[in-house]
Amino acid sequence: MPLAALTPPAGDLGLEAFRRLGPWSSALGFAPFSLLLAAIAVLPLVPKVAGWWGRLPNKWALALLCSVAGAGFHYTVAGDPARLLDTLLDYLAFIALLSSLYVVSGGIHISGAFSGLPWLNTVFLALGGVLANVMGTTGASMVLIRPLLHANRRRRHKVHVVVFFIFVVSNTGGLLTPLGDPPLYLGFLKGVPFAWTLGLLPQWALLQGLLLTIFHFLDEIVFHREELEVKHALVEDLRQAERPLHVQGKANVGLLLGILAVVVGAGHWLLPALQARWGEANAALLGKAVQILAFGGITGLALWLKASPAGGVPFRRNHFSFEPLEEVAAVFLGIFGAMLPALGLLQARAAGLPLHSPWQFFWMTGVLSSFLDNAPTYLTFASLAAVKADAAGGSLGALAHASPVLLKAVACGAVFMGANTYIGNGPNFMVKAIAERSGLEMPSFLAYVGWSSAVLLPLFLVETLVFFR
Repeated sequence: MPLAALTPPAGDLGLEAFRRLGPWSSALGFAPFSLLLAAIAVLPLVPKVAGWWGRLPNKWALALLCSVAGAGFHYTVAGDPARLLDTLLDYLAFIALLSSLYVVSGGIHISGAFSGLPWLNTVFLALGGVLANVMGTTGASMVLIRPLLHANRRRRHKVHVVVFFIFVVSNTGGLLTPLGDPPLYLGFLKGVPFAWTLGLLPQWALLQGLLLTIFHFLDEIVFHREELEVKHALVEDLRQAERPLHVQGKANVGLLLGILAVVVGAGHWLLPALQARWGEANAALLGKAVQILAFGGITGLALWLKASPAGGVPFRRNHFSFEPLEEVAAVFLGIFGAMLPALGLLQARAAGLPLHSPWQFFWMTGVLSSFLDNAPTYLTFASLAAVKADAAGGSLGALAHASPVLLKAVACGAVFMGANTYIGNGPNFMVKAIAERSGLEMPSFLAYVGWSSAVLLPLFLVETLVFFR
């Protein structure tokens, strides 16, 4: 979800209205999101409608229907137009950030001495897990997915490589800095010290180590079942590489650094300055607007480079296309609007949930982050944990000192379990779309959930037993 996600919880009157909803009304509030989720999960599997769902205008139509229905229900119950504006700006900021990263990374072509050998794939994922903390899970995913697909182009069986890429690079890797994942960035803006997330190194190292170990052995097994000529071709690719690493499109590397500067600058300097002059609510709206314009400007510069003869070469070598971005924009238009009533109900009733132990916060935050926006889900349960821990004023900064284990449980749940579904985190769906555009048949929504259930859930249980009992 977007690094710009700064939407506060619904106002007190809106929360009270959601608390008064009965079971049938509450179920109706979940209907738009449930319909969209069912469409994403089921329609591609039904032969008679799979072709209809595969056409982009139909995805836009259904997403718009669900988004308007969710927003309409929220407004009818809460009467909160400010929240609707917040959500619209959240969506635009999300798409602006994702578009800038997608277009800029499309102009960066990485080649060199790497091919789809198991040990190189493992090193590649490990490097991506580290970079996710520097450039965010979205940035690392957009920069690295194309060279990974190219390196494995000769492999006949490589779906598992992309699935683990989503696990490691697009989600769990970005735990160590506020730049890594939106919930941590939101926590930083709400008072959690910037360096506090470095204290999550044990949780990060254990999960990354287990995931990379499982991946390496799985990839070795799959690789040894490949035909002999495929193995020889991969070794030959490695031997004939002209240089260890070559990056083409250095101007776009500069633009990528510009994107990171906008994200860091918005949190460190812009938002505090706006808050001092305009107040917290107005500062959040203005901050998002500034980021949308900045990301849009960077995207425009990247497209200008793409139009030039020399600047267009990396785009052509990456087989750049806008189709994956358009698909993600359509699906998340529906998600942002349809999840409004679900988030309203969650925020209204979170205080009544029987949550006390770290493991309860870890799993509740994580399960809901698998489907809802993990940034407001993190904020909801971190704020609840602050109340439970009697942190001064319910502050997240105070919670980081008063009961760090509760905040660690919430942070890990929000970041780790975004990997459970394609919609758990923004880059997941984008990586899937890019891989499919390259010709790879990715698992369906339900099949991917099968992968995450088999691989991730046992590892999350290990994390629980070691850190959150």
